[in-house]
Amino acid sequence: MTSKPNTPADPIADFMQGLAARGHAPSLARTTGTVRFEVVDGKRTRRWVVTSEQGEITVSRTGARADVVVRVPRPLCEQLVQGKANPTAAFLRGALVIEGNLALLVLIQRLFPAPAAARTTGRATAKRP
Repeated sequence: MTSKPNTPADPIADFMQGLAARGHAPSLARTTGTVRFEVVDGKRTRRWVVTSEQGEITVSRTGARADVVVRVPRPLCEQLVQGKANPTAAFLRGALVIEGNLALLVLIQRLFPAPAAARTTGRATAKRP
């Protein structure tokens, strides 16, 4: 997605459109299921449905039934799609809500960029006070 002049970029839409354009994800070749991301922005909720059929990825904006639902505040979702936050860590600290098949979500997480520290060191790191 290309932003229009004077229109702020939407990293979530860009990420989701990139997933749709990717088509096949070899890391999910044995995975079939649907994840609905409910992105909460104030009183408004936007839905993104990501489906893997043996690694063939499709993305839609419907409120379709899903095997797992992830409810996440927009600022955190932006961090997740930009590789600035880790979905598992966000869940463990209660920053997002997950309902349904957690095993599927762990697999779908492979589609998200790894946080920068994990990319450079090969492992997760935590900030120390």
